[in-house]
Amino acid sequence: MTLESLGVSGAEQRVYEVLLRHPEVTFTRLAELTGMTPSRLRPLVASLAGKGMLTRTTGRPALIVASPPDIAVEILAQRRRAEIEQARLSGASFGARLRLEQGPVRQVIRDRGAAAQRYRQLHQVARTDLLVVRRSPDAVLPLDAHRQLQREARARGVRSRTLYEQGEPARPVPHEPEAGEQARTLPAPPVRMVIADGRLGLVFAEPASGHQAVVVSSATVVSGLVALFDLLWERASPLWPENGRAGTGEEDRRLLVLLAAGLTDQAIGRKLGVAQRTVERRVRRLMDALGARTRFQAGLQAARRGLLEP
Repeated sequence: MTLESLGVSGAEQRVYEVLLRHPEVTFTRLAELTGMTPSRLRPLVASLAGKGMLTRTTGRPALIVASPPDIAVEILAQRRRAEIEQARLSGASFGARLRLEQGPVRQVIRDRGAAAQRYRQLHQVARTDLLVVRRSPDAVLPLDAHRQLQREARARGVRSRTLYEQGEPARPVPHEPEAGEQARTLPAPPVRMVIADGRLGLVFAEPASGHQAVVVSSATVVSGLVALFDLLWERASPLWPENGRAGTGEEDRRLLVLLAAGLTDQAIGRKLGVAQRTVERRVRRLMDALGARTRFQAGLQAARRGLLEP
């Protein structure tokens, strides 16, 4: 494994690894061990010292001592995080200045490849949440590519809510949301869009319009898109049981009925003949699919959607 991502060159890492194997060596001995000339080795040692990866003793002769890897790597990682945060703040300041000078960004995208790139970029820049509405068929970004972007975003701690369109046999919606994903289906979503952190939006156009999508950053417009998404989300249904495996809908209905009756997970497990941990996992999945924060809310949502009916 290399340390290049932390700003350590291959030659520097080689010197550092030699020092780890031979602690407290003189500069002359280090040159012998690495096979480097003094003129080649001297700037590498100075650079490693500046990165906190080695120190020199004050005695005569001076000895070079490597810092423990756990400490050295953590310091490098902290510095890199600070550099990235500073770069992000500089970029945000640059964007804010342009918005003051030129107004909110509104970019019309006419190329399909550029539209797909913006789709990916909005997923990549999201830091807190993503709102996505997909329609079928989606020629800009296939379902598999979309779900990969969602997984990567959730790995960074980004929460996502996705509305899929129902009824595309050639590319069916997955029957079960992945961990951390809230997903619902709607028969005919009126728009396709992506909203990142409630500040950037990508709205896809109809084919007859002559362009592919529009990027917007106006706070007013993005707020309107978020409000539209929330309205659609309320009208949408969980991915199950419409798109579930055979028998999944009935199993979930039975669990919801028992949940609405106030039974504990342990009691539900006895009724269904499954382990309590399995019940807890399924209850969490159903709560996520229903957009409920509590078990009571899940029961209300299920009743409102008619999911408790036989």
